[in-house]
Amino acid sequence: MIVLAAALLVGAAIVWAARVIRNEMAAVRADAARVRALAILNTFAPAVAASQGNPRAILAWQPVARAARALFAEEFAAIDRALGAPFPYSPAHVQAAHAQWTADWLAWERAHDADYKMKAAAAEVETRGDASSGARARLDAIEREKLELYQRRYEEYIRVAKALQSVQM
Repeated sequence: MIVLAAALLVGAAIVWAARVIRNEMAAVRADAARVRALAILNTFAPAVAASQGNPRAILAWQPVARAARALFAEEFAAIDRALGAPFPYSPAHVQAAHAQWTADWLAWERAHDADYKMKAAAAEVETRGDASSGARARLDAIEREKLELYQRRYEEYIRVAKALQSVQM
């Protein structure tokens, strides 16, 4: 009888110890998940800040964010729940970046047009009354330079705009 009581007592102690160990291990795992989530926030905070002033930063960071989401899905899910949107770039964030990119393009386009109108006007004043081929060549060179710069910038605008439209987290 004493042996049976002792065996039950030892058995109960083992069950209790197993539960304590299980609870401690769960707490350690939860703490580790919080540490990983904090590390993720710290890693991508500069990416979010960089994208505020430069929409192209989203395109640089997005593949890294996608890979990190695949590796740390639970941590990203917890961060997403806490923020109420996908981290680091929500659809609203990407849409705002696209709008900023477009507004920056339109501002550049207006400034570019005004700069080259001024260059052309100055060249016309300098060559007024000069109908030589050199004067015409200078005006043509200004127009070519304007179009080449516009074309390069427009290609970049379109490439980045399309890339921003395709960003999904």
